[in-house]
Amino acid sequence: MREPTPSPPPRPTVPPRPSSGPTTGTAASGPVVDGLFSAAARHLYGLLHAVTHPSHPPTPLLADAPKRWQRLLPYAVVLAVVSVLLPVTITVLADDYLVIPPTAGALASLQVLPLLMMGHRPLQACWIVLPSGALSSLFLFVEPDNMVRSIWPWPAPTIVGTLFLLFALALRERRQTLLGVWLFVALTGIGLGQLHPEASDGTNLLTIVLSAIVLVIGRVLQERGEVQRKLVEQETISEAERAHRTLLEERTRIARELHDVVAHHMSMITVQADSAPYRIGGLPAEAQEEFASIAASARESLTEMRRLLVVLRSEGTEGERAPQPGLDKVQQLVEATVRAGVPAELSMARELGTGPGALAVAQAVDLSAYRIVQEALANVVRHAPGAVTRVSVRAEDLDLLVLIVNGPAPEPTSRVEAKGAGGHGLVGMRERVRLTGGTLDTGPLPDGGFRVAARLPLTPGTEPAAAQMPSKNSTEKDSPDP
Repeated sequence: MREPTPSPPPRPTVPPRPSSGPTTGTAASGPVVDGLFSAAARHLYGLLHAVTHPSHPPTPLLADAPKRWQRLLPYAVVLAVVSVLLPVTITVLADDYLVIPPTAGALASLQVLPLLMMGHRPLQACWIVLPSGALSSLFLFVEPDNMVRSIWPWPAPTIVGTLFLLFALALRERRQTLLGVWLFVALTGIGLGQLHPEASDGTNLLTIVLSAIVLVIGRVLQERGEVQRKLVEQETISEAERAHRTLLEERTRIARELHDVVAHHMSMITVQADSAPYRIGGLPAEAQEEFASIAASARESLTEMRRLLVVLRSEGTEGERAPQPGLDKVQQLVEATVRAGVPAELSMARELGTGPGALAVAQAVDLSAYRIVQEALANVVRHAPGAVTRVSVRAEDLDLLVLIVNGPAPEPTSRVEAKGAGGHGLVGMRERVRLTGGTLDTGPLPDGGFRVAARLPLTPGTEPAAAQMPSKNSTEKDSPDP
């Protein structure tokens, strides 16, 4: 017969850990009480921490204001408040509360002089002014017969100074701090009012309500200022992103246009390399292989350019089938501007035409000059309709000079397009000038007009200029009129 195996000793029972929050169902009442106490203690600790630790560095109000008088305004207000309240408080304590002048001066200084800190350290000033006001009330309570004609527990100048201080505090601190300070004012006033209830004729309630209103108004102004600052920051970011996007779009547009220019030359190279063995007789085999290699390289380059153009072209757009315009189309461009209601005049050197003896202009420069004139005239039509405009295109040494000058608009007109919402404007001009290695000079004129002057080399260099050299009055605005 087998012996029964001894049972293992019972494990010691561990009491359940109290939860941090309230429980439901059949839970014991202990965890509920512990959870409420722990939550209350946590909130009380957060409130004490908020009222003893400023949330902002001790920088003056309006320290970031653009104008000097705006930055000095808080100091002027603080000095005015202190200079008015100090003598008034001394007079009230001496006349209404029958305090001897030396003591009245000491009590008034203790309550008013810390207000000098409310422009940059309002929370620290609160914990000097509010306790000193309570101590002053206790000092006045020593002789209650002297308060027959006075209000209790706060003298009128003390209430006014406290409201100024709470408003300055609400402009800087967070909600939890404001709640803690308001509770201190309310509880202190109620407690002091119970010491002499017959002298308290609603002053406590009035002080509590006014302090709450002042804190709410200050907090609303603070939040409104924060929203405005965030809005300005967002507008700045959006403007920078819009300018960057415009720059990329214009570069893409220039790349698509240059594809036609470069593709023409590459096609000519391919045709000449393929036809060289048939046009030139007696070529050795090595020369024929070299021409065949040149033609293959040219075809490969054309294929890569077409692939790049597919990537650069926006969705839903098709390639332009018309040839790229140049200086030979500037006359038509000016005539179209005149039909749009802008009195424009063109002055172009004869050697820049298309007839015999015309000056050779690189295709990239030819296209860039046309686009600069086109965008400048478009800006005149949009922003200064009816303004007298003069277009001048001439060659000087080895450079092509393009000058577009318009006068002021005959009548004040509102801008048709918002900033950045229209064409690419000066951004496109700068990119085209940079592409050819030239310089661009733009800016408003004293009479209210606008000037665009571009100097483009007739034969572009191998590397574009790193940056333009605009004049001192150059503007970043996409508009010909200031």
